[in-house]
Amino acid sequence: MKRSRLMLLAVPMFALLLSTIRVTAADDSPQVIEIHAKKFEFVPAEITLKKGVPVKLKLISDDVAHSLVIKGLNVNQVMKAGEPAEITVTPTETGDFKGDCGVFCGVGHGKMKFVAHVVN
Repeated sequence: MKRSRLMLLAVPMFALLLSTIRVTAADDSPQVIEIHAKKFEFVPAEITLKKGVPVKLKLISDDVAHSLVIKGLNVNQVMKAGEPAEITVTPTETGDFKGDCGVFCGVGHGKMKFVAHVVN
């Protein structure tokens, strides 16, 4: 009789443990932010990140080759048209980090500006 009572308690506890493990694993994956580059802009042109929290940037060129360069965050990723690129960033400092396109893409190339705001 004692064994069946123990089983009645053990099964729900085991199920609770498994559900907790799954939730923890899912929460460990970085947030994904999709950024599109096209002549002559980034969309979105600004993002906000949290200090110490990893974020995956999914970079997509909608027309020709571009790149996203954010020196303060050690980002320098080329994007080829039709080939999404990904880079994971974990900011270590707060502040506003300016970025731009590092691949000449035409006469409006200098207008391709980007800002990553990093907050606590």
